[in-house]
Amino acid sequence: MSTLFIKNATIVNEGEEFVGSLVVKNGRIGDVFKGDVDFSDENAEVIDAAGLHLLPGMIDDQVHFREPGLTHKANIRTESRAAVAGGITSFMEMPNTNPQALTQELLEDKYKIGAKDSLANYSFFMGASNENIEEVLKTDPTQVPGVKIFMGSSTGNMLVDNKEVLNSIFSKCDMLIAVHCEDEEMVRANSAKMKVEYGEDLPIRFHPIIRNEEACYKSSSMAVELAKKHDTRLHILHISSAKETALFRNDIPLKEKRITAEACIHHLWFDDSSYDEKGTLIKWNPAVKTAKDKEAVWTALLDDRIDIIATDHAPHTLEEKENTYFKAPSGGPLVQHALVAMLE
Repeated sequence: MSTLFIKNATIVNEGEEFVGSLVVKNGRIGDVFKGDVDFSDENAEVIDAAGLHLLPGMIDDQVHFREPGLTHKANIRTESRAAVAGGITSFMEMPNTNPQALTQELLEDKYKIGAKDSLANYSFFMGASNENIEEVLKTDPTQVPGVKIFMGSSTGNMLVDNKEVLNSIFSKCDMLIAVHCEDEEMVRANSAKMKVEYGEDLPIRFHPIIRNEEACYKSSSMAVELAKKHDTRLHILHISSAKETALFRNDIPLKEKRITAEACIHHLWFDDSSYDEKGTLIKWNPAVKTAKDKEAVWTALLDDRIDIIATDHAPHTLEEKENTYFKAPSGGPLVQHALVAMLE
């Protein structure tokens, strides 16, 4: 039996900030108090947190923890440990592992790994492809955060580009659909054009030109159109461009929204002026874009058109990242640093 008493902290909780105290008993939060409180337990550990902030654990709704199949990069134990070290105590992990979580059995395998190895609260998205709608519809909506659709291919091979399949999923799925939105046809055309001109030595600064605002908007606007048509619960991940921010509303409460959006740390922190210094280390999909785009994402976040901040934590080895443009994978590690970055 152990008790921890934290007093005089500036507590941030449920939309409020106040000076108060908190009791933890046997590893679980017991009570939260505003102002002074009489507390007597001679065996309790007491921490006087005067002048310090006490925050709830953060929730990250988009991570790639690389297990199963990609564990030379990371695994659920290492990445959940990094998350907790950085103040993120709950995560929702994406299905583009190896094998990809495209069946109920493969999804359950990930939950078993989480139960055994995760140091944080966990949940796993069900994956969608052009061929697995029957498996998607078997998913228990009480057991997952939602269904993930790559409407633009990213790390992994889970592109859903068949419009009939998309329409079917949006019309039949009774749970949240989370989407990565980039128009694949446009991205491939831009990439092919650049490769003809520059070959493998394409400078990284062209990444946001290949994966540009128009490619993002074409895909995001289609997802919004499908969601409105079928009244689907839609969440668009990692908004990266100014044009996309106009797709979202701030004139209704969050609990009434059927369409929500997310900003990621890197799109709030970097812009295209950072490529010369950081190179492929800041190669993400969608791409880090212009300072104008970064400012627009910030504005939409602060005026509640964008609802969530996430990391899209996606670790690779340094050897993989320190490669030529077309060979270097997209993604970067953020769960241990996200809260610190946002406070900064």
